[in-house]
Amino acid sequence: MQQILVYGDSLSWGIIPNTRQRHPFPVRWPGRLENALRAAGQDVRVIEDCLNGRRTVWDDPFKAGRKGIEGLAQRIEVNSPLDLVILMLGNNDFQSMHPHNAWHAAEGVGALIDAIRNAPIEPGMPSPPILVVAPPPIGMPAGTMAQKFREGDLKCTGLSAALERVAKDHDCAFFDAGSVIHCSAADGVHLDAQAHEQLGDALIAPVTAALTNGAAATP
Repeated sequence: MQQILVYGDSLSWGIIPNTRQRHPFPVRWPGRLENALRAAGQDVRVIEDCLNGRRTVWDDPFKAGRKGIEGLAQRIEVNSPLDLVILMLGNNDFQSMHPHNAWHAAEGVGALIDAIRNAPIEPGMPSPPILVVAPPPIGMPAGTMAQKFREGDLKCTGLSAALERVAKDHDCAFFDAGSVIHCSAADGVHLDAQAHEQLGDALIAPVTAALTNGAAATP
């Protein structure tokens, strides 16, 4: 069985826009992806490590444990052996309490890539290839996200291009989620059921390619 770790935030955890509820596993994109791959005959398991509010390398001043780089190496160690890691982070770096732009968030993802590759996995276990997924751009923050993501739609400008550069520089695969989905107009941040399903379907090809061509390397 091939194991895929999804390391993400609420866009992958599956918050239903303008609520604190969660889409069920078959709807949210990691579940949709797993079920599609298994239906196609691939023996895979998608492990969800997705935390609401997770940043790349910064703390949330109001809620502990949202600094994505902290403990990441141990998450790789815990779940090894892994055949692929999917990183989809960045949008929480643009919350209103942060001054960051796309360059900062992309450099944060670069630091996460380095942490994954330097994880203290057991001798002989593979270092997994990495697929960087650029989250869809933040829309107009509304409803429950209006204050938390105020001006996030402006600060996130250029994130996809910045992440594509970081992925190339680190020899990672890349996929732009914004090419197939957009954030819900209900809150401007999260994904509705249709977007989750569309993203899960769109990732079938790049994930299959990464599993086939990006074979994990043994340290």
